[in-house]
Amino acid sequence: MLRMGWLCRRMLELHHITPNATEELKTTPFKPEYAGQLNFYLSAIDAQVKAPEDQPTIGLLLCKEKNRLVAEYALRGVAKPMGVAEYQLLRHVPESLESGLPSIDQIEAELRPDLPDAHGQ
Repeated sequence: MLRMGWLCRRMLELHHITPNATEELKTTPFKPEYAGQLNFYLSAIDAQVKAPEDQPTIGLLLCKEKNRLVAEYALRGVAKPMGVAEYQLLRHVPESLESGLPSIDQIEAELRPDLPDAHGQ
C-alpha cells in the first residue's frame, strides 16, 4: 500500500477532472533527473494522446524516498503539473481497505477469462 502526501492525494482527487494522468514508480530515492524524465513523458502524452478538449496531463512520481528540498528545486520552473511523493510498502493490507479490493480469483478471472476458475468451471 502507498502512504501519500497531501499533493499526491490532491492529484488523485483531480483525476476525475483530468482524464490523462501518468505515474512513474521508482524503487530508489528521488533524483532530480526523474523530473526531466517525467516531463518528457508528459510532453509525449500531451502531443500524442491528449484530445484538444482535455486538460493537461498530470504527472505523479512515486519514489522510495523523497528529499523535499531537492524535489522542490528539481520541479521549480517546470510548467507541467507534476508532483513527487514517497511510498511505503506494507506486508499486510489494512483491514479497512481489504473489503474494497478484489480477490486473487477475481483478478485472475479478469486478466485471463479463458482459464477455468479454481473450481474447474
